[in-house]
Amino acid sequence: MNLKLRNPLAVFDLETTGINTAKDRIVEISIVKVMVDGEKKIKTLRINPTIPIPLETSLIHGIYDEDIKDAPTFKQVAKEIADFLKGADLAGYNLLRFDIPVLVEEFLRAGVSFDVSNRKIVDAQKIFHMMEPRTLGAAYKFYCNKELINAHSAEADTLATFEVLDAQVKHYEGATIKDKDGKEVEPVKNDIAALHKLSMNNLVDFAGRMVYNKEGVAVFNFGKYRNQPVLEVLKRDPAYYDWIQNNDFPLNTKQKLTEIKLSLFMQK
Repeated sequence: MNLKLRNPLAVFDLETTGINTAKDRIVEISIVKVMVDGEKKIKTLRINPTIPIPLETSLIHGIYDEDIKDAPTFKQVAKEIADFLKGADLAGYNLLRFDIPVLVEEFLRAGVSFDVSNRKIVDAQKIFHMMEPRTLGAAYKFYCNKELINAHSAEADTLATFEVLDAQVKHYEGATIKDKDGKEVEPVKNDIAALHKLSMNNLVDFAGRMVYNKEGVAVFNFGKYRNQPVLEVLKRDPAYYDWIQNNDFPLNTKQKLTEIKLSLFMQK
C-alpha cells in the first residue's frame, strides 16, 4: 500500500434512486475501510429506499425494486453504518458533489448523528482532474507532444485544435466506444459525419435540455417531464411550451422546441 494513513480510511460508493442529492435515496452502499496497517474491512449493504427506483436508473446500476423489497431501510441500518465509519477519514470518486451530500441527507432523515467536520475527505476525481487537466494545452501536449505557445490567442488555439483533432483520428481510429451502459457502439471512423455523430451524441439542443433516447425519439432531459417524449408532452400539456418560451432558457432550446411543436401541425 502506498498511502500513508494516520486514521482508517473509509472509501465508499453509493448506488441511488437518482442524482438529486436532496430527494433521491440510497439503494446500495459499499465501504472499504482501510486500516492504518493496510488491513481492509468491507461492508456492502442493499437498502430499501422506500420510494420506487426509476427504470432508467435500474438499467444503469442493475438494482430493481424487486431486488430490495425485503432489504432494510436506511433508518434501520444507519447506526450500523455510522459505527463502521466511526473514526475514519472518507474517500471516494466524486464524493464531494454526490456521495457525501446523499449520505448526510440519509443520516439526517434517520436521526443519526454523522459529523464530517472532523474528518479528512479525499476525492479521487478532483485529484484526477487537477493532475490531468481537460484543457486545449493539455490535449495538445498529450496528442501532439508539443507545448501550446500563445494559448488563448484565437489563431494559436484554432491551429492547435486542428492538430489535436487530426492526431485524435489517428490515435483512436478503429477503437470501440462504449455507451453509458457499457455497451459497445460503433468504432471511431476517420469520417466527419461519424465524428459529428460522436460529438453531438444524442443532443437535440446544445444545452441538452432535450435529447434523443435509444429509440431516436426526442425527450425532455430535465424537470417534471424528464425522459418523456417532447411531442407527447406538448400534446398533453400545451402550456408547458409557453412556460419554456417565457422563461430563462437558451434561444436555441426555444427554437428546437418550436421546430418540434410545428411538426405536430405537419402530422395533422
